[in-house]
Amino acid sequence: MHRKTRLSLMACMAFVFSTLAMTNAVAQNSGDEEAAQRKSEQQKTKQAQAVSKEVYDKITKAQEAVDAKDYQGALKLLNQLYNPDKLTEYEQANVLNYIGFVYYNMDDIPNAIRTYDRMIAIPSLEETMAKQVTYTLAQLYTMEEQYAKALTTLDKWFLLETNPAPEPFILKAQNLYQVQRYKDMIAPIENAMRVAEERNKPAKEDWYVLLNFAYFQQENYAKVRDIQKILLVTWPKKRYWFSLAGAFTELGEDENLINAYAAANDQRMLEKESELVTMAQLYLQREVPYKAATLLEAEMESGRVSRSAKNYRLLSQAWQLSMEDKKAIPALQEAARLSEDGELDVRLGNALLNTAQYDDCAKSVRTGIRKGGLKSPDNAQISLGMCLYNLREYNNAIKAFEQAAKTPRSRRVSAQWINVINADLKRNEQIRLAEEAARKTRRQLEARKVSAGRG
Repeated sequence: MHRKTRLSLMACMAFVFSTLAMTNAVAQNSGDEEAAQRKSEQQKTKQAQAVSKEVYDKITKAQEAVDAKDYQGALKLLNQLYNPDKLTEYEQANVLNYIGFVYYNMDDIPNAIRTYDRMIAIPSLEETMAKQVTYTLAQLYTMEEQYAKALTTLDKWFLLETNPAPEPFILKAQNLYQVQRYKDMIAPIENAMRVAEERNKPAKEDWYVLLNFAYFQQENYAKVRDIQKILLVTWPKKRYWFSLAGAFTELGEDENLINAYAAANDQRMLEKESELVTMAQLYLQREVPYKAATLLEAEMESGRVSRSAKNYRLLSQAWQLSMEDKKAIPALQEAARLSEDGELDVRLGNALLNTAQYDDCAKSVRTGIRKGGLKSPDNAQISLGMCLYNLREYNNAIKAFEQAAKTPRSRRVSAQWINVINADLKRNEQIRLAEEAARKTRRQLEARKVSAGRG
């Protein structure tokens, strides 16, 4: 803001000195006072709006002092020169204009403002200079964080200027932002963009950023989405992908949300752990768990994603959903080792069960039960019972299912498993009895053969 104001003030002074130079040239070529008095009434009116050579010379000396950075010396010359009783209003305006300019160069903005206020109060102030000084005052008020005064002054300037450029609209929007009038920011920014388009000038990135903020505050996420698309096409940056993703989230456009993240990932814009983990979660949401698993595994290997219990849990989930239980087991083992509760140990036990590693399955589930903190202890007992059943530890399996049956929701499943085990036990007993009977029969036959041989 400071730099822009300085440029505006310099433009103002350029106007003043072009006027002074032109007036000086006229004075040199006009001859004596007698010749001047013979000019037409129109010329007399123009002369009333001229600066005398004496005033011009003193302002020039002040300019030389400013160039030498002798601001106090410049002020002294100008203050000695400023005398309303001896100067025309046009001369007063020019002297005050330059005094304000000197104060600005001294970073004395309050005195610059007071000086320009005196200048703007001159009744006959030329329209072009009035417009320029009014706009300068608006900029100075903004620099001094007097945003309400800046807005009032800008409104006066818009009444004077019939064909404003885009920048004053943006200045107004910036001041509205400072007083938290976010809804009112929209119209001036869009006016700035309209004027820029009419003048075949491109809208600036920070204008869209400002407009995006204003619409975001109104929770107009459809507009936010559209603005972010423009920003991404014209000024592709990482933060715009995430802002676009946020808009998609608010609008419930889940497919577009995932696509936005995926595009950012394809452009290698995802760098933080949280960003990469979110991408993996979105892959899971999109039902492409294999991509989630390979992403997490690669990033954990690279070190950009930490080897935490939480991340190992997500990795194991991705592998399991990919029907890759063997690949899920190492992740689950690490996650379970790092976890204080037994939830992941039970999940590891289930993965081991699916891969027919029944002994390790039983050990893992028992570890989980011992750690505690389980969301569904009954399900853990069912998993243990299944592992023990496959190890043919039927009595211990029944005990596990009986423990699970204490929870109403697991009674039916537990009863079914107990029935299966009892049926197996009964069948095994029948097989045992049959085998025993067969062995007994064989022994009897052999005994008869031996007896017959003796006979």
